[in-house]
Amino acid sequence: MNSIKIRSLTMVLSAVCLLFAGTVYADQTESAEIKIARAITAGHPGITDKATILDVDGTVLREGSNGWTCLPGIGLIPGDKHPMCNDEVWMKWMNAAAEGKPFSTDVVGVSYMLAGDALVNNANPAATDPKDGGVWVQEGPHLMLLFPTTDAIASLPRDPFVGGHYVMWDKTPMVHMMIPLAAKPK
Repeated sequence: MNSIKIRSLTMVLSAVCLLFAGTVYADQTESAEIKIARAITAGHPGITDKATILDVDGTVLREGSNGWTCLPGIGLIPGDKHPMCNDEVWMKWMNAAAEGKPFSTDVVGVSYMLAGDALVNNANPAATDPKDGGVWVQEGPHLMLLFPTTDAIASLPRDPFVGGHYVMWDKTPMVHMMIPLAAKPK
């Protein structure tokens, strides 16, 4: 990738992080037990039974031992309560995004969101208004995959409504593959 593309991608990632700066917070009105119960709905018991559970602000709610981390919501979206369970690669991706730093990996990363996701713009991770145009999508249960290069997903659709898997946030440092496991919510 040439230096202009790298700088452009870094600028997009930085803009996303600045947009969401200061929005990572823990909901103090919910107990740790409620947050843990929601977090474990993101994955299957083979993952969640021994996963570390973190609050959206990084507070450890439960220590784990299997390398997986589950969260009761996505900290970049204020008040979000869509849980996710991430392998170590996805946690590095999330930390890089939160810090506005570049991300790369040599291995595939996996994230489970079996309880569904928020409404997001499929092309622009910084978009906040569904009336601004673009393709907005809300997934039900799904998996997300990160790849070492975008070559692996180059031929996949970018349209989330064609049926099956697709690419989200193409041409940004946050690009990943979405794998829906059920019909989208109506």
